[in-house]
Amino acid sequence: MADAFATITQRRMTGGFRIDGIDGKNIHIDPGPGALVRTYQFGLDPRKLNAVLVSHSHTDHYSDAEVLIEAMTRGMTQNKGHVIGSKSVIEGYKQFGPCISKYHLSRPKVSILGPDNKTNIDNIKIKGTKTIHGDPTAVGFNIKFDDFAISYTADTEYYKDLHKYHAGADVLIASVIRPRNERIRGHMCTEDFIKLVSEVSPKLAIMTHLGMKMVFNDAKKEARIVKETTGVNTIAAFDGMKKDLNSFFEKQRTINDFR
Repeated sequence: MADAFATITQRRMTGGFRIDGIDGKNIHIDPGPGALVRTYQFGLDPRKLNAVLVSHSHTDHYSDAEVLIEAMTRGMTQNKGHVIGSKSVIEGYKQFGPCISKYHLSRPKVSILGPDNKTNIDNIKIKGTKTIHGDPTAVGFNIKFDDFAISYTADTEYYKDLHKYHAGADVLIASVIRPRNERIRGHMCTEDFIKLVSEVSPKLAIMTHLGMKMVFNDAKKEARIVKETTGVNTIAAFDGMKKDLNSFFEKQRTINDFR
């Protein structure tokens, strides 16, 4: 996943990311342009999805959602899977959305999340987290199973209570679009992420949705700054990244990142 300019140029892949192996379930989050193609490119099968999560109504986060839903429901022939998204994605809000047709919402279970709203995928608990972004209904996702939690900020600027929505995260995934202190409205920069990581104290922090300035400024270096400042293992996502979480936890969980 990358910012709008990286999306247009495809300097970075924009298929979002998958979380596989939580309670035997596979979840695709924010499937932007290329999500279907990248899924196959990196050896995964969209037909094995159990859920598609879409944080908000910007194209680089939702454009491949319908085709993944078709894969998940076996060509819209089965009532299968779960689609979870913001109000703008599912119903539309003012000039935003809807982003998924009523036809594509007719087979899976559908849930609209706002901040602190909850749903579940069997034993996996999903809670919406507050964002401050251009789409006023945009949400992040806190995904919890047993005592293990992955929290995704989605696109948001830093605000003082952001850490409360992601408290207890073992893995914190955040959209960090700009390096150092180069802030733009609705997004975080490295300095903001340092604050958030310090407050949440996850076991692993992942920077994603990297903008052009971040890419050209050396995202790995920015991740090292976060790690050196906070003491938390921090990595900058890259195209095709796969992170096996076995080294952190007993049960197998894997993040596949299509940048």
